[in-house]
Amino acid sequence: ADNGSEFLDSKGLQKAAKCDEVYYAHPFSSWERGSNENGNRILRRFLPKGTDFSALKPRELKRIEDWVNNYPRKIFGYKTANDMYAAAA
Repeated sequence: ADNGSEFLDSKGLQKAAKCDEVYYAHPFSSWERGSNENGNRILRRFLPKGTDFSALKPRELKRIEDWVNNYPRKIFGYKTANDMYAAAA
């Protein structure tokens, strides 16, 4: 989890998520959150920092979502998230 104020009630979050443990990365240690940072990097291709999300149209968000979910990933053996989801369903 990030160290932002939205995580102040960590016990409440753990209970709500039915989670035994929450990992908190050290401040300014982005390498401790590799998957999160990679996801951010992918989204920043389309949504630079400072983007006004309220101005985005649903079809634009859907286009970005489709691109992200159809992007081949090394961790999945170069399959997409959609491929992995379909295989698990």
